[in-house]
Amino acid sequence: MGLRELKRERTRRLISDKAFELFTDHGFGRTTVEQIAAAAEVGPSTLYRYYPTKETLVLEFVEDSMFGALNWFREQPAELDLPDGLQSVIELVLDQLERNPDRVRAVYELAGQTPSVSAHLAEVTWRWRNELTVELAGRLAGDSVEFTAALAAGAVMNIIEVVVQTWVDNPDGTEVKDLAHEAMGLLRGGGIPLPTVQP
Repeated sequence: MGLRELKRERTRRLISDKAFELFTDHGFGRTTVEQIAAAAEVGPSTLYRYYPTKETLVLEFVEDSMFGALNWFREQPAELDLPDGLQSVIELVLDQLERNPDRVRAVYELAGQTPSVSAHLAEVTWRWRNELTVELAGRLAGDSVEFTAALAAGAVMNIIEVVVQTWVDNPDGTEVKDLAHEAMGLLRGGGIPLPTVQP
């Protein structure tokens, strides 16, 4: 990464950090773009070049964590064992989120309070799942490739969401990676039950 790129990345990170401080102190709705720009010592037009909306500021690190793991998966050889590869994807996402516990909890709190943040989070996870589906479909053979890929991508996304929600709700409980290993073990071993209609 060149000097210009490093400077851009530092500016991007500073804007995001200052925005979260303001969101935490004053609330998402009461924080203006002008306040964020002033705190980061940049102009509003500069801020908009990095983040077109306040919602993208909230979810920037979540999106980076998820798509960084997906890009890793795309770079793996075709002969990669898929269950192992998908477990690594899950662990890469969770590892990044676990390093920012306060921000993860703030995202969940903001998503619960702010419909636009909740909608943007849903769009990010939907897009990620669809892109993982495409990547998996390119690695599978046989009948029902698209269907199988979509089910697998959905399972991966659900594991991430349930693990993170469990972790957020129980900050002093089980470690994120322990929850992820437990979930993958249940999935591989058929231990996640499907509901049935009671007679």
